Amino acid sequence: MAQISLTFPDGNAREYDAGVTPAEVAESISRSLSKKAISATVDGRHWDLQWPIEADAGIAINTMADRAPALELVRHDLAHIMARAVQEIWPDVKVTIGPVIENGWYYDFDRAEPFTPEDLGAIEKKMKEIINKRDPVRTEVWERDVAIKYYEDRGEPYKVELIEAIPGDEPLRMYWHGDWQDLCRGPHLQHTGQVPADAFKLMSVAGAYWRGDSSRAMLQRIYGVAFPNKEELKAHLHMLEEAAKRDHRKLGREMDLFHMQEEAPGQVFWHPNGWTIYTTLQDYMRRKQRAGGYKEINTPQVVDRKLWEKSGHWDKYQHHMFIVEVDESRDGEEDDASVKNKAETRINALKPMNCPCHVQVYNQGLKSYRDLPLRLAEFGSCNRFEPSGALHGIMRVRGFTQDDAHIFCTEEQIQQECARFIEFTADIYRELGFESFEIAFATRPEKRVGTEESWDYVEGALENAIKAVGRDYRLEPGDGAFYGPKLDFYLTDAIGRVWQCGTFQVDPNLPERLDATYIAADGAKHRPFMLHRATLGSFERFIGILIENWEGKLPFWLAPRQVVVASIISEADDYVHEVVAALTAAGVRAEADVRNEKINYKVREHSVGKVPVILAVGAREVEERTATLRRLGEKQTSVVALDDLVRDLAAEATPPDLRGA
Repeated sequence: MAQISLTFPDGNAREYDAGVTPAEVAESISRSLSKKAISATVDGRHWDLQWPIEADAGIAINTMADRAPALELVRHDLAHIMARAVQEIWPDVKVTIGPVIENGWYYDFDRAEPFTPEDLGAIEKKMKEIINKRDPVRTEVWERDVAIKYYEDRGEPYKVELIEAIPGDEPLRMYWHGDWQDLCRGPHLQHTGQVPADAFKLMSVAGAYWRGDSSRAMLQRIYGVAFPNKEELKAHLHMLEEAAKRDHRKLGREMDLFHMQEEAPGQVFWHPNGWTIYTTLQDYMRRKQRAGGYKEINTPQVVDRKLWEKSGHWDKYQHHMFIVEVDESRDGEEDDASVKNKAETRINALKPMNCPCHVQVYNQGLKSYRDLPLRLAEFGSCNRFEPSGALHGIMRVRGFTQDDAHIFCTEEQIQQECARFIEFTADIYRELGFESFEIAFATRPEKRVGTEESWDYVEGALENAIKAVGRDYRLEPGDGAFYGPKLDFYLTDAIGRVWQCGTFQVDPNLPERLDATYIAADGAKHRPFMLHRATLGSFERFIGILIENWEGKLPFWLAPRQVVVASIISEADDYVHEVVAALTAAGVRAEADVRNEKINYKVREHSVGKVPVILAVGAREVEERTATLRRLGEKQTSVVALDDLVRDLAAEATPPDLRGA
């Protein structure tokens, strides 16, 4: 029999018969490894212990200590175990697909009756029974006609359709968990008992169209989560509880910040409180950008398709655009807007991004190398089509505004501008309450434009910039754009969730397409590089992140309602208004509450609204010209003189970039 050479992580190699399985390899090393083995990594590919290896390869045997492959297997096996449990309880249910997703898995079922919360409990119980049976997992490769007949005989039409959609030369692999069988590429664990029985939970049921097609059957999707141990499961469930308490949609209602409605899907109706947060944040960013050497501009919302065709977005991004057709022959007064004169109709799009318009501003007038770097910033309002099912409060919308900017520079200036932006962004994140962040460095993809020398130079410039400012980074090989590498900036919030916010992207392509030039020192025209950059991303999403990170208890300077001065007795009403006037004059957002309600009622109501400071005023406070101060989330109160209150709260209300100015 032919021999193959398998090379292990330590560099040692061994000879085996061709067709040897990883299970046999593990057994040849030690009995203890054979018992612990769950899968293998063969030439970088996740490999089932039962699959044969036919050629020389690098190999590593995985155990439960190898977190990534272990979690993939546990979650994938749980999808099968759940489907088996469902069909054991309800044999008439049809099965479809069950992939692994972040933190768990889902499986789609065709069942006449809806699954109930009680059903999920019964399914979980049955799953644990299956796990405790330690049923073996086995796999075979079948011929297409055999597989189709197998599923037709068992009345599983979705599996038949899946097989018919698989390319003809692709092998069909089947897996059995005990006596229950499924069509699956694998890999899987070796028996059901390898799944931790106390580290998973079924979470919810949702509707899902078969293959995402609204004209097809509506299925029931059961979601589950799984982790290596019960401690991590418990921590995850606690995080979900915290996330529910912090949900920006819930807090948005309680704080009266915004609302959404069906007449404008994916568009935000900002209320006075929410708009106060928005404008305060925008004013802060405007000051930071001005101090950072940016020139603010503003560009049109509706732009002719000709520009999008030149930029390349019409071909690659049109599915995300809102198209606007305008009959230019209309007089704008009596004509029916629905009637189109095709010969005079102009096709426009609401801009989904600002970059092409910024090049138009750059292109006005001749530019010299002495004008570079030129930093153009815009609070650019954009519109992008998102499927209705993907919309999520103000976090995922169709209309949004970015803290967008583009830096036009020479190749030699890229490193300096990158370093400058990293420090600029770090300062903003720190002032907004995020002391640390992670940088992901995405390098050249397989399909790209430009010379290797140019890629080497630009990637080196970005890497050197990160090192120059003393930051670490995570490498993401091959994830750059086709025209240039990029940096993405990730924030971790108070409950451990990670959010991608900032970005810095090198682009030599758009200046080429839109004919941007500058006169270099040699007197000739050259192309500038265009650096796309944003720190917050969209204001809507970032405000959602801030709300959830702070659980609505925003930093005092950013809180929409900073102080409520509440009367305890009606005789204090005049003094309440005097206190409000003094605070307002000092730049504090203060309001009076002189309703004929008990003070405890007022405190509870304003606490739900996340007002940071409540000042209670009664007869004693009027006489002493003080106020009783209560801070949000604190039980203790303190009596403070009015002059001290005004001074201290005015200092707290000052945005961080203006303190000490």
